Amino acid sequence: MIAESERLFAAAQRVLPGGVNSPVRAFRGVGGTPRFIASGEGALLVDADGNRYLDLVLSWGPLILGHAHPEVLAAVVEAASRGTTYGAPTELEVRLAERVVAAFPSVEMVRFVSSGTEAAMSAVRLARAATGRTAIVKFDGCYHGHADSLLAAAGSGVATLGLPDSPGVTAGTVADTLVVPFNDTSVVEALFAARGRDIAAVLVEPVAGNMGVVPPAPGFLEALRELTRRAGALLVFDEVMTGWRVHPVGAQALYGITPDLTILGKVVGGGLPAAAYGGARALMEQIAPAGPVYQAGTLSGNPVAMAAGVATLDVLARPGMWERAERWAACAANVLTRAAARAGVPLTVQRVGTMLTPFFTGAPVTNYADAKRADRAAYGAFFHAMLDAGVYLPPSAFESAFTSTAHGEAELDAFEAAVTTAWVR
Repeated sequence: MIAESERLFAAAQRVLPGGVNSPVRAFRGVGGTPRFIASGEGALLVDADGNRYLDLVLSWGPLILGHAHPEVLAAVVEAASRGTTYGAPTELEVRLAERVVAAFPSVEMVRFVSSGTEAAMSAVRLARAATGRTAIVKFDGCYHGHADSLLAAAGSGVATLGLPDSPGVTAGTVADTLVVPFNDTSVVEALFAARGRDIAAVLVEPVAGNMGVVPPAPGFLEALRELTRRAGALLVFDEVMTGWRVHPVGAQALYGITPDLTILGKVVGGGLPAAAYGGARALMEQIAPAGPVYQAGTLSGNPVAMAAGVATLDVLARPGMWERAERWAACAANVLTRAAARAGVPLTVQRVGTMLTPFFTGAPVTNYADAKRADRAAYGAFFHAMLDAGVYLPPSAFESAFTSTAHGEAELDAFEAAVTTAWVR
């Protein structure tokens, strides 16, 4: 029964565009009525009708400790009790910055902002200022937020809704955005041969997550590092999704690549709105007020968000915590693969760390074109069968599922039972 979700969705559509505040939430990619959530606890969600779901969305990645983790809640309550925002520096900003700098060897200084979009936009501005160049290279199907210059051949919700880019983004705005296929080193090499002197930066999700989980091909990230270094361009890793998700630190630690700039989000805010970008001191000191590159934000470094981030990273750093979430993801991937084989369903499950995507295709997915060839209708049917069985998956075939430290043996048993039920049905 979802009567209350249906009522709320009808009311929402009268006052919110599409009834939501972020497009993928509207279930357009899978059909049906989005569930309006009343609460979350650990690995579970409860909707407005009282239905309980095993959550594999986890607010699209931030909740690596699960919902309402007691230590994170305690830190948030303590911070909020002293005031929710000051528009002035706090010790909590320093503490979270110290943890980020300690975690990422490529990051000597960091600037906090309020969203991944803001972080990506600011990193691009810094790259252009530092190099004196204008062109930015991005990859087909990789999503770096909804700033105009980066909303070209994006994945995520743009892909789900079937929009090539977005109305309102002018040709002039994206004229300096050069889009190439993910995992295609030869095309990137040719682009640098032709335009290398114009390129300020290459911006990449080191593990793509907004076309579904697509890992880098062997040698791909290494080639990007070498090409950018040789051309005097910057390599920017968008680790909004992969930071603390594909490795206890991030993709740059997993693959041994040192980018010039790193974009962070999701986990770094512990479930509250926060993101960051960082890099070498010489680069970051070009940002105002230390340097001439302007960027500001009223709620940047918000003390409540900083408290949530510090608490989350402190808990996650304990021995075995991250491995618990990763182990659950590996088991879930195996469950899906075995069940699909028994049912004779073509399925390729791709996983890196605590991120995974089931693609309804019999072939590996290496880029956005491959992802679009997967059977989205089959994913939609599977999504609803799993939802009926009590598992909340991403309502889009182009997104990653996530696991948390709150996912344990009981939740794995429930997941396996749901998968079995979904394919039997």
